[in-house]
Amino acid sequence: MKDFICDDFQQSVSQLLIRHKSILDIITKLEESQSRVNRAVVKAVTSCGCIQVSAQKQHIPHDADIKDLKSCMSTHIEGELCESCKDIIEKEIGNNIFYITSLCNTLDINLHDVLEKEYEKINTLGIYNMF
Repeated sequence: MKDFICDDFQQSVSQLLIRHKSILDIITKLEESQSRVNRAVVKAVTSCGCIQVSAQKQHIPHDADIKDLKSCMSTHIEGELCESCKDIIEKEIGNNIFYITSLCNTLDINLHDVLEKEYEKINTLGIYNMF
């Protein structure tokens, strides 16, 4: 069923994208939408205050095993998103996904295939995926 959602979403995006059909428009709109996601997160900190950023150097014990790293690393976030901030951030992430999908459509890339390949990669490589 999830495959249909992804495929249906990609088809819907292809039907809706009219004004920003140029690859140049799409990549700049994608960058703009990512900036709006970032801005919404920052506003949750600076305007709302529902979350706080308490950043400092990550402390990794010298004897830490690679499997221990996850428990050693911090997100630097304190608190939880309020419903309003969560709604705004979800909206902006959705907009970002729209433009990622538009880019896929323009380059004749199937979004489901991209997700499936990434899923297989992270499952195969596990914690070594990001090194």
